[in-house]
Amino acid sequence: MPAVSADLLTLPRVAAVPAASRQRRVRSVTTAPQGYEGEGFPVRRAFAGVDLRDLDPFIHMDQMGEVDYAPGEPKGTPWHPHRGFETVTYMIDGTFLHQDSHGGGGVITDGGTQWMTAGAGILHIETPPEELVMSGGLFHGVQLWVNLPRAQKMTQPRYQNLEGGSVALTASSDAGALLRVIAGEVAGVRGPGATHTPIAVAHATVLPGAQLRLPWPTGFNALVYVLAGEGTVGPERRPVRTGQLAVLGEGDDLTVRADATQDARHPALEVLLLGGQPLREPVVQYGPFVMSTRAEVMKAFEDYQAGRLGTIPADALLPHGAGGVRSTED
Repeated sequence: MPAVSADLLTLPRVAAVPAASRQRRVRSVTTAPQGYEGEGFPVRRAFAGVDLRDLDPFIHMDQMGEVDYAPGEPKGTPWHPHRGFETVTYMIDGTFLHQDSHGGGGVITDGGTQWMTAGAGILHIETPPEELVMSGGLFHGVQLWVNLPRAQKMTQPRYQNLEGGSVALTASSDAGALLRVIAGEVAGVRGPGATHTPIAVAHATVLPGAQLRLPWPTGFNALVYVLAGEGTVGPERRPVRTGQLAVLGEGDDLTVRADATQDARHPALEVLLLGGQPLREPVVQYGPFVMSTRAEVMKAFEDYQAGRLGTIPADALLPHGAGGVRSTED
């Protein structure tokens, strides 16, 4: 799991949390069911079975893979629409190509993130490059959906390509954990992602037997999703493992510990830390649209069918299922 690595001993360290700080306790732990997305790549539905009020402002999250593809097996998504929210695709291993109908696009690879604000409407595709389809290889990432406030749902679409090297890096106070801050501010460290909704997104690697204790904004919710490995969360040391989501209650900080023994394939505990200021607004989601009312969702479908959410560009990528990654001009 390469993502972005660094020498923990040379990084700035997070200040130790004061002893009087209130640790957030675990409210629930759920296990993500497995399924398939797009052309058939495996995913874990990280938020399945969790009340939206506990997730707010997040809507949906898939852990894509982890899978080691044989040659010819890598898959992506076809062209599809979105409206009313933002998609965040974080690639831990492997490579995805992104292209959208508003001119956004690029390569997402080890530790990189593409942040797409669908806003008023957009069409996009995410697909593996031709060389990966031919060779096969490891594929592992996360796609997160972040709700937009009702007043900003029809904002102009935007694309941010966050290279892996742009993430902010810091170490825990005892240098037992590496923290990669992708968006928002965590323990005084600010990530590169620009957000419409106040949130924090970070990927932490916690070495066997180590503990990561971080201050967390009191107005934010707090979610800990295990990408790989085994450990515990909270002052009660609630056990968690790969594919599980811990929802934390109120407090000033959060704590994650890695078990002293990890498996050979995943030598450390890998977790995604998520939090945000709840919007507390109505949410109506249907397929690729996240709006505030049923009428707005129906209007999104009508606009998509009428071509008002954008058009596929002339040089568009085509999905793997259409005969490999290529342009419509080929």
